[in-house]
Amino acid sequence: MIFRAASAEETAALGERLGVFLQPGDIIALEGNLAAGKTTLTKGIARALGVDENITSPTFCLVSEYAGKMPLYHFDVYRLQGADDFFDLGAEEMLYGNGVCVIEWSEKIMEALPNRTIRIKIENEANPENGAHSQRKISVENWPYENFGDGK
Repeated sequence: MIFRAASAEETAALGERLGVFLQPGDIIALEGNLAAGKTTLTKGIARALGVDENITSPTFCLVSEYAGKMPLYHFDVYRLQGADDFFDLGAEEMLYGNGVCVIEWSEKIMEALPNRTIRIKIENEANPENGAHSQRKISVENWPYENFGDGK
């Protein structure tokens, strides 16, 4: 599925649409350049999961846990060297637990993630309608749920 978002608000709204479907044990692997919108998408997912706290990028603490309808584990693995560092965080318990994992910079540890992982790639591109503003192209792969739609 391919989506386009012309603003941070639209990116968060897409995260919320996705988040409504998520179930305990789901893993979201986010890929995208710096400031692509990974944390913004996560904010929308968190809103759908009933998280009331402000979501920030866990760059320095590496993982943040939020309470909602189910736990949300928000990882930023940018500073990790690979899968071994990821598992040293205790990630395995969270990956196979009763919450939802959202992992920013997931390409660094992709080999550690199960095949069922939902992959979301966020890319900035020129908006063909005005050229002056960028928009986000958001590609969702391995989406396991029906009735979501075909993107736009």
